[in-house]
Amino acid sequence: MASSLAVFHPAARLQRAPLHLHLPLQPSSSASPSCSRKFASPRTPQFAIGGANGTGGGGGRRGGAGRARGGGVDVAAVGALLRDARTADEVESVVKGFVDGDEHLPLQVYNSVIRGLGKEKHLDAAFAVVEHLKRRGGGCLNQFVYNCLLGAVKNCGESGRIHDVLADMESQGVPPNTVTFNTIMSIYVEQGRIDEVFKVFDGIEGRGLVPTAATYSTVMSAYKKAGDAFAALEFFTHLREMYNKGKLLGNREDWEQEFVKFEKLTVRVCYMAMRRSLVGSENPVGEVLKVLLGMDEAGVKPDRSDYERLMWACTGEEHYTIAKELYQRIRECDGVIALSVCNHLIWLMGKAKKWWAALEIYEDLLDKGPKPNNLSYELIMSHFNILLNAAKKRGIWRWGVRLLDKMQEKGLQPGSREWNAVLLACSRAAETSAAVDIFKRMIDQGLTPDVVSYGALLSALEKGKLYDEALRVWEHMCKVGIKPNLHAYTILVSIYIGKGNHDRVDSVLRDMLSAKIEPTVVTFNAIISACVRNNKGGAAFEWFHRMKMQNIEPNEITYQMLIEALVQDGKPRIAYEMYMRACNQGLELPAKSYDTVMEACQDYGSLIDLNTLGPRPVKKVEPIKTGNNFSNSYYVEDLPSSTKHFGGTSISSLYRYKMERWIM
Repeated sequence: MASSLAVFHPAARLQRAPLHLHLPLQPSSSASPSCSRKFASPRTPQFAIGGANGTGGGGGRRGGAGRARGGGVDVAAVGALLRDARTADEVESVVKGFVDGDEHLPLQVYNSVIRGLGKEKHLDAAFAVVEHLKRRGGGCLNQFVYNCLLGAVKNCGESGRIHDVLADMESQGVPPNTVTFNTIMSIYVEQGRIDEVFKVFDGIEGRGLVPTAATYSTVMSAYKKAGDAFAALEFFTHLREMYNKGKLLGNREDWEQEFVKFEKLTVRVCYMAMRRSLVGSENPVGEVLKVLLGMDEAGVKPDRSDYERLMWACTGEEHYTIAKELYQRIRECDGVIALSVCNHLIWLMGKAKKWWAALEIYEDLLDKGPKPNNLSYELIMSHFNILLNAAKKRGIWRWGVRLLDKMQEKGLQPGSREWNAVLLACSRAAETSAAVDIFKRMIDQGLTPDVVSYGALLSALEKGKLYDEALRVWEHMCKVGIKPNLHAYTILVSIYIGKGNHDRVDSVLRDMLSAKIEPTVVTFNAIISACVRNNKGGAAFEWFHRMKMQNIEPNEITYQMLIEALVQDGKPRIAYEMYMRACNQGLELPAKSYDTVMEACQDYGSLIDLNTLGPRPVKKVEPIKTGNNFSNSYYVEDLPSSTKHFGGTSISSLYRYKMERWIM
């Protein structure tokens, strides 16, 4: 069996060198009856200063001064006095203080002393005790003594002296037993010398010894140290086959209990391997999923707590696939899962921009439990706000409306922030009727519109050229005590420009100054844009000069709209001059402005040397999308694009979702 199990380790498959311990293959010797005496505290793990009778360092005291009450030997006192011993003579001097005449301390006392010296890191003293036993002879040196000495070497971390112990065993004719090999293997495991572990394991059956449960457990620990989950699974599977065939010696009931421990240890090895992959692997998803498949094939079933601990280790964006697979496994087993783990998964899905997967987990909390808490609510609301903001920026108003409906369907209460996002999406898409409907629904929900709500509604009405309705909304806003901001005032001046009431524009600008709101380049750009939309190029040029008089520097948008207004007004030369002025100021106008000037000069037969315009710029204008067809709208980057439902995913699925699937 040893040869077949050793090949599980990759290094062992490459090189199968035998373990040269130079030990005789002789039967183990037992302790001589002459070495057996009455003793006390044979299992004392550590030594205290002085004996039980209060004696301190009296190593030279004779006449049984070191005996404990009741006639036994005070093992703690013996060990305390032997800490500084370096030779067999020093040990013998101390020991004589604990015996009468030619008597000897029991061998069990020496074993306890050697173990205690190892725990207290007095390895030289432990070796001196063994040298003292050599002098005694009479079969006192046996496997128990040397195993205790190896244990001391292990506790002191001086693995270089292992060979000294083995060489001494060989010279004394004491063969190693299974415990000897187990101890050596455990030392190599602590040092990370995994290849040496398997070489020693090979030597156990090669010497006619029978591996114990501790032997197999040590091999498992080696796989854990190496992070070799697949070898651990294969090793466990092989052991289980041997157990089922009755090839493991010992009590079957005892082995049943041991196999429970072996399976837990195997799960632990796999867990550590997967955690390492999550932290430092180039392909964490693939490696972790392979280990999970291997556990399935080996019939190793982790507990729910093991899956949950691994889910906590999933913190990177690329880990979402693993986390969802683990989540599904928990749900399929008994459905019981910690709420904190679900919240972590919702957060992770948001980090990976898999918002719909996060929303489905929230649905599971509502349908299957556990009941979501405030953190669950806040996390899912943050995901909805990400989607609503995307709808606002792209003008996908229908999508925003469906999101609001879905929130209400799932018991989430959209606030002013969410309703305003949809209002702004309607405004951006110039969907006047939709904006009015959303505004009314917002009020019906018991929410009070703020300046952002009114601003979005005003903008939608202005774009729909419903100027009178917009002015009534303005009056209502002021009546209910909402103070206009810069954006609201900017829309108001656009409304008056659209109505052709330029005098009222001046009045609005004065009102702004009275309210301590300074007009900005955005304000004048809105006025000039309104002039362009209403074919009032002369008025646009006039407002450009007034802008300069107020020391407000124009930007690319200002010149872009002004050039269009001047061309509409039949003034190509001035449009050319404005283009050249913008270029001289270092502004980068879009190619559309260049083409507008070029075509206008050619159409009007201008004598301007068009070569002075220079090369056509590569910058393109990014027009605002005003389409009102949801199916033709643009989607947000990285949003899901697959219609596969999370609940039906398998371990090799790609888990991507489409926005429309969740909100349809």
